[in-house]
Order: sequence, then structure tokens, then C-alpha cells
Amino acid sequence: MKLLRRKEGPSLDTRVSALLEAATLGEGRLPEEAVTAARAVAERAGARAGLSLDHTVAALAGATGSGKSSLYNALAGQELAAVGVTRPTTSTAQAALWDGEGAGPLLDWLDVPHRHSAADADGSGLVLLDLPDHDSIRLSHRLEVDRLVELVDLLVWVVDPQKYADAALHERYLRPLAGHRDVMLVVLNQVDRLPPQAVERCVGDLRRLLEGDGLPNVPVLAVSARTGEGMAGLREVLGERVAARRSWAARLGADVAAAAAHLSAAGGDVPAPGEPERGLDKGLRAALARAAGVPLVVEAVAKGHRHRAVVATGWPVTRWLRRFRPDPLRRLRLGMTAVQNARPELPSSEEAEIVGRTSVPGASAVQRAQVETALRDVGESAAAGLPAPWASTVRHAARSRSAELIDAVDRAIATTSLDATRRPRWWGAVNALQWLVFAAMLAGALWLGALFGMDYLRLPQPPLPTAGPIPWPTVLLAGGALAGVLVALLSRLLAWLGGRRRARRTGRALRAAIAEVSDKLVLEPVREELDRHARFTEALRLARAEV
Repeated sequence: MKLLRRKEGPSLDTRVSALLEAATLGEGRLPEEAVTAARAVAERAGARAGLSLDHTVAALAGATGSGKSSLYNALAGQELAAVGVTRPTTSTAQAALWDGEGAGPLLDWLDVPHRHSAADADGSGLVLLDLPDHDSIRLSHRLEVDRLVELVDLLVWVVDPQKYADAALHERYLRPLAGHRDVMLVVLNQVDRLPPQAVERCVGDLRRLLEGDGLPNVPVLAVSARTGEGMAGLREVLGERVAARRSWAARLGADVAAAAAHLSAAGGDVPAPGEPERGLDKGLRAALARAAGVPLVVEAVAKGHRHRAVVATGWPVTRWLRRFRPDPLRRLRLGMTAVQNARPELPSSEEAEIVGRTSVPGASAVQRAQVETALRDVGESAAAGLPAPWASTVRHAARSRSAELIDAVDRAIATTSLDATRRPRWWGAVNALQWLVFAAMLAGALWLGALFGMDYLRLPQPPLPTAGPIPWPTVLLAGGALAGVLVALLSRLLAWLGGRRRARRTGRALRAAIAEVSDKLVLEPVREELDRHARFTEALRLARAEV
């Protein structure tokens, strides 16, 4: 059954749901006792809302000798409870019902087996409980009082002129129930033992004590169950509360507000939710870049680009010598598209995504310490201003996946560095030009060789074309050699410039990849925890009906 909606503010069912959500969000972060208590209140509210809403359960609670049972009998119009003078006579709660049809499941839920029909015809819908004494020498009596005080719709505290200032009553019950003033009455019984002026003084003193308990404006009624003095006024007040049929909702609303306040106190002062500071992980990104060897990788990209450019565009006569020098990128196992340690059970589409670890030197102890410090700084910065329990979970969230960081960054570097080995298109064109020049030089060398051979054999020389005064074979040989060297030098200059450009581009890409890793493994858990706290704050606001 849905809880009835209040005219103003969030509905009671919304508040109960918000309390349950706050308890769920606070689980594992706030003390278990506060979370369990909030869940119990939410479950109790749901159970009470599913029972008779046409009945109001009022409980007479008081100390030994306060005249509770006498008052109970007087209201019921018959002798239902045994009356004692100095010792407790009520061991278990009993109920008097005014038109009790449909109240059975409610009393079953309250676990009150002793039930009577009231002789008084007025007060239809009232279920009046006579509780054991809250100061009984028997623990079972006190536990029964504590149990039912948490469940009933309306609390009627019965005091007598001798014990109305009893510290046990005020400190154990009234003060903790300060938020329940709307579902509470205080009855000063046995006023027939006092002169009229003393009654007024007692009532005034009792009101002063209640104000000190945080219960101003709680109705205080002076009655005598023995003589009937003030009983008409008490019946009238009870009748008004029963007729309004709102005591159950007011009680549940007060319970929800108290549980929410308990959660709030357990979580510290709840600030307004805010966005985490931008650039929170700037120091972490820098520390990870140093620990992952990004400067070394960037330098290797520049050197590797120049090395591969010489191999691809150098003078064919000497370029092969370059192959004996190690490739800086391959030495670090960067830019390798081959699958490392491929697992045969994976499909080819998944194998292609596997990237092995690089051979970049591992982080030093100092660099690891810098990463740890940066993680701690991220957690501290994100947790600034949060209550202690939530600040602790935010700091923990910042470090929750720290064990994965270094490997994740290494994989990001290996993946991002794939672009560092892509061959520029101009390498192919220059390579073709170099071979063309080399072919011209070789043709000139062969031509000259043939001429030297013919001269050695004293054969007649064929006509020799010239380019001006220089024979063409010499032009081809010398020009090819000179052109090849010049093209190689020019290519090396372009490779140096391209290496610097590619190194800068790779550096930016690596830092972006590291930022993505730190966002996923550090900031994302932090944001999730901050979002959880913000939802907890909003849920508490709704539960306390703060609109």
C-alpha cells in the first residue's frame, strides 16, 4: 500500500524511499549501526503503512507508581488492568480497543496478545496500550517498553507529582524523542493529592523540563484517574488525534527524520555536492609519464625515425651498413604490430588487439614514490571539504586501482607508439630516386669499364658522346655518385626535422593516452564516489523533508 501524500513537501513514501536509498548509499561507508537503524525504520514504515490506517495506537508509558494502569482502566471504562501501589503489576502490554474491527493484524504486528473491548463508546478507532513500567526491576519489562515505544502511533507519558522530574524518563526517553513532539502527550496524574496552586506549579515546572528536553508545546494535561478530574480533557485530546487519523503518518515521518539525522551525524556535516576540481590529476599524469619513461620513448621515436629514414632513403652504396645499428624503437619493443604471446584460443579479431609489454626500463623507486604521492594528492584534493567517512572512501577510491596503473600505462604506450613506425610517403619516392641515380652511376661505371677494356685490348674506340668536354660515362658515374650523396644528405635533414615533429606528436599522444588511463583508473572511481555522496546528500534532504 502506498503511503499517503502530505499536502506540502515530499510525500511520506518518497521520504521513506529516500531514507532507504541513503542507507544503501552509506553502506560500507558509514557505521553499520546507523545504516541498520535507518533500514529498520524504512522497513517499519512500510509494514505500518500496510496495516489498518483507521486505527491509532496510543500507548500509556510511565514509571512505577505513576498510575498508568488506573488511567488505562478509567479511559477504558472498566477494570482491565491490575492496579498496584509500589511494585510493577503490568508485565506485558495489553490493549483496549474502541471499535476494534480490522485492528487484529495491527496488534499481531505489535505482538500484543492481550486484547479487550473498551466499555466507553466514544473514541472509535483508538487502540490504547497499557505498557509495563519503564523503570521496572525486570529487564524483560524494560525491553518490552523500548520495543513498543518504537512502534506505536501516539505516546502518552504518564507521570506523577513525585517522579515527573525522574532523570531516567527525561534522559532515556523524552530527550531522544525530541523530534516526536507531534505524536506525544504528557499526563500529570494523581493531581488529587495536591492543592490547586501546587498543581499549577507542577505543571509549569514540568513544561520547563520538557522545553529543556527539546519538547516545547507538547500538551501537558493534569488529571486524576481516581477522581476523574481532567479526564474529559484527556479524552477530548485523544479523540481529536484519533479522528484526524494522522498520528501514524506523523510518527513515521518523525522516525524517518530521526533516522536521517542519525545518518547525517554518522556521516558528519553534509556539504552541498560540488564538482571535482578540473586538472585534478595533472600532477599524477606528469608522474606517470616520468615513471613510464615517456621522455625516453619520445627520444627513441625521434632517433628511430631518423634511423629508418636513412635505411629507406640513404645512398644504396652505404645504406646497408645502417642495418647493423639497432633500431631504437624496436629495442624498446615499441611500434611492433606483431601479437606478443598470442593465445590460440582467442579469435583473430581479439588477437589483433593484444599488445605485449614494452621494454622501456621500469620505474625507479623514486618515480614509484612520486606516483604514490600524486595519487595521495588526487585523493586529498577530491576529498577536501567532505565529512570524514566520505573523505576516507574518496581517498581510497583514488588508490583503489593503483596496482593496475603501471601496466595500463605501459599498454597505452605500446599501443600509441604504433603510429611512430608509419613510413612517410616521401620515403618511397626518394628511395626510387636513389635507385634511379644508383642505376645511372652503375651504368656510367660499366660504360667506363667497357672503354678501359677495349683500350686494354687495343680495340678501336667507338664514338664517345660528351656533355661539353666531359664524356657521358664519366658524367653518369660521377654525377650519380654526387647526386646519391646529396639526396641522402637532404633526406637525412628532412628525416631529422620529421623525427622532431613526430616525436612531439607522439609525446602529445602518449600524454593523452596516459591522461585517459588516469581518468579511467583514478578519476572515474573518485567521481563515482563523489556522485554517491551527492546522491546520499540529496536522499537525506528528501528524507528530512527539506524542500
